[in-house]
Amino acid sequence: MPTIYLDQAATSFPKPPCVAARMAEYLTQVGANVNRGVYGAAQQAELVELRLRQRLCALLDFADPTHVVLTPGNTWGLNLVLGGALHPGDHCIVSGMEHNAVMRPLQRLAKQGVTFDRIPCDGEGFLDLAALETLFRPHTKLVVLAHASNVSGTVQAAAAVGRLCAAHGVPFCLDAAQTAGHLPLSFRELGLSALSVPAHKGLMGPQGLGALLLAPDFAKALDPYITGGTGSASDSEEQPDYMPDKFEPGTPNLPGIYGWEAALAFLQEIGVEAVRAHDEALSRRFLAEIRDLPGVRLVGPADPARRVGVFSLDFVGQDNAEIAYRLEADYGIQTRCGLHCAPAAHKTLGTFPRGTVRFSTGWFTTESDIDAALAAVKALTAT
Repeated sequence: MPTIYLDQAATSFPKPPCVAARMAEYLTQVGANVNRGVYGAAQQAELVELRLRQRLCALLDFADPTHVVLTPGNTWGLNLVLGGALHPGDHCIVSGMEHNAVMRPLQRLAKQGVTFDRIPCDGEGFLDLAALETLFRPHTKLVVLAHASNVSGTVQAAAAVGRLCAAHGVPFCLDAAQTAGHLPLSFRELGLSALSVPAHKGLMGPQGLGALLLAPDFAKALDPYITGGTGSASDSEEQPDYMPDKFEPGTPNLPGIYGWEAALAFLQEIGVEAVRAHDEALSRRFLAEIRDLPGVRLVGPADPARRVGVFSLDFVGQDNAEIAYRLEADYGIQTRCGLHCAPAAHKTLGTFPRGTVRFSTGWFTTESDIDAALAAVKALTAT
């Protein structure tokens, strides 16, 4: 039985063929580190790393490649922002839809004297902008927002949040785990101080890699959360204060960097607008059949224009985990069941602690994949 992969919100699959080819090229033909040698292979690797930063700037409307910090992943980047910007006595604002990549660091910081408030959200996961306005305090130092929910696909009004943050003089960090590569993003137009993205989701790269884009003034004020060797300023035991070395200690993931640079070249050739159109077409196809299907509750917005291709279903009167098992065992459809590392979102959406079965799409998802998933859901709800 063939399998249908509908867990793109966890990680994109398959990857563009160029990703594995470029990673193999590095491992078999290059092998050198960056910032630690002047021989040809090391310089070649440095150029690929620079091209990766430049491609991220082009895709995300960001001006300065030196302020594109390469990280071991999105969670790492968010921890760098939270741990570096917030100190005892500081206040942070988040939404009621955040992932544990934000909430677990915040809960740890709360034990050290940091406080935070959650912006209330409605039953579809959209935040209340009027309520946000009331949450700013004199000691508010940061607002962090998941651009789109990994549970419901709800896309937040990030530009409006950015304007409110600017009016209050508070830095704004956007977690674009579910939107980078799926929606056109502009660091400048969204009024951001920081933007964190993973390589392995909509940006089609390998796991274990991400990027944190930092506005110059925010980068200057941000404390380095992890320090160590950079291959630069080796005469000093102090972390360099220039970018990106300030936030890039240790040996980088060069095989991943080669693969991600190739993935971004592939994405740039397609165009993010084409990916968005593809996602919306699949969303319309899925939602048209699911919205009124008996025995299933769709979680999140029914309007494809207000969401990404992430669909959580609650199978009323049935065990969602059993449904997820049967989807794969009987129909070859791979989904993700549970709370999706986002208990706050599930509490907001009314699906905690039960969780949901999540279907999610990507560039390589086809209409026939969607039709097969719909047929399986209809069969499972008819029994």
